[in-house]
Amino acid sequence: MRARRRAYARGWLRSQQLEVPVVVIGNLNVGGSGKTPLAIWLVTQLRAAGYQPGVVLRGYGGAAARARLALRVEPDSDPVQVGDEALLLRRRTDEPVAVCRDRVRAANLLLAEGVDVIVADDGLQHLALARNFEIAVIDGERGFGNGYLLPAGPLREPPGRLASVDAVVVNGEGRYWRELAAAGGAGRATERSAVVAGPGRPFTMRLRGERLAPLGGGNAVIALSSLAGQRVHALAGIGNPERFFAQLRAAGLEVIEHAFPDHHRYRADDLAFEDALPLLMTEKDAVKCSAFGGRHRWYLPVTAEFAAAEGAALLGRLCRALETPNRAIAGD
Repeated sequence: MRARRRAYARGWLRSQQLEVPVVVIGNLNVGGSGKTPLAIWLVTQLRAAGYQPGVVLRGYGGAAARARLALRVEPDSDPVQVGDEALLLRRRTDEPVAVCRDRVRAANLLLAEGVDVIVADDGLQHLALARNFEIAVIDGERGFGNGYLLPAGPLREPPGRLASVDAVVVNGEGRYWRELAAAGGAGRATERSAVVAGPGRPFTMRLRGERLAPLGGGNAVIALSSLAGQRVHALAGIGNPERFFAQLRAAGLEVIEHAFPDHHRYRADDLAFEDALPLLMTEKDAVKCSAFGGRHRWYLPVTAEFAAAEGAALLGRLCRALETPNRAIAGD
């Protein structure tokens, strides 16, 4: 990544400038950190501010990404083709979404639809797309793991990369974030300096989910709290399954965990258990399992939330950046 950034900074490789401003959401870690709920929040806020946003992403796990195809995502698209996250974004935002390994090609599909700002989900390392604003998301529980780069650790880039982004969003006030805020040791103090060096104090995001929706569709939602004290099967094929399991336990449920790899392609057998206990899953899993609906099978939609002042500050910083030209990629 350092070599690639230098190549872009020196003009050996060129970032593509779009006709509209670009907001990039990403993280330094592999695995889930909360980027997709943040993308949904941003699209909603931009629409309320008078913009016509569209979303581009790779479509990880879908056939289009493997074949290097650029596809528009529709509410009834096949997640096998476009990927689970892309379909979730299309359904939750009701705004144009396109997938392609080349985000520039994906964005060009949306420009004809009247889109006037592009949100790139998981695009922090996709330097071919010029951007106006970068947001890095950190998991407040897992943080940077052991602090090592791949393959020794979970990092795509060193924590120092945060100094060049425009905003840092911490998902949840978990153990890592509490330690980082206190900066109780030399290692944590160094990481804290990296987090706040460029964009200033991070914004805290929380994921709220209180109502379960039926897997087979319909309006018969129930409160998550109505299952408090009950044993349930919990299924998660996401980057950090433990976050989902912990959320259910915090609501008072007795959880039987079933963790699958991220972007897992489910079969009916994966949801088949000998007992009649309720089965709960994430919304990202549900877009691939709608054909397996039935009694006592539910999914939990979550919504990103910020304190009012923090949300307004983040949106204000973002909207000001959208009025400025796309910036060049900085080298070391």
